[in-house]
This record gives sequence, C-alpha cells and structure tokens, in this order.
Amino acid sequence: MTTGTEELERKLADMIAGLSDGEISAEEVLAGGHSLSALGLSSLALIRLVDAIEDVFGVDVDLSGDLSSFEYVSTLAAHLADLMAGQPQR
Repeated sequence: MTTGTEELERKLADMIAGLSDGEISAEEVLAGGHSLSALGLSSLALIRLVDAIEDVFGVDVDLSGDLSSFEYVSTLAAHLADLMAGQPQR
C-alpha cells in the first residue's frame, strides 16, 4: 500500500466516522476486519459518503455499476485513487 493510499484511507475513515453519527470509529474502519456494512454503515450514510467524496475530492462516483469497492475502506481508497488519476478535477 502506498503512502497516498494510506492517507486516503485515513481521510475516508474519518469521513465515515463522522457520517455514521459516532456509531463507527475511524479505528474500526481502518482495522479492516469487517466490511463497512458489517460495521453498521447504513445505506443513507453510504449515500452521504458518496456526496462527501464527490465534494471533497472533486470526482464523480458512478453508483449504477459494481459497488463492491465500497465494502472496505481499502478498496474504496483504491477506487478513489483510480478516479482521481483518470478524471480531471471538478
């Protein structure tokens, strides 16, 4: 894992902790032992996370395709890094 991906994971974990209204800590997210849904991230919090990702990182997240990258913070960070590398910032 690259330092850039680690930084993205930390930023995303902090965002998830905030959007879960304190139900999930950033440390739980980063531990990686459970999927975000298993940790209790609701579908509403997921939609809020997508909105926050789009606002903070200036990317467009397509929700019509495969959403498996949203199961773990590591796969989400990798997906976000790909989006940021392949798309002009808004």
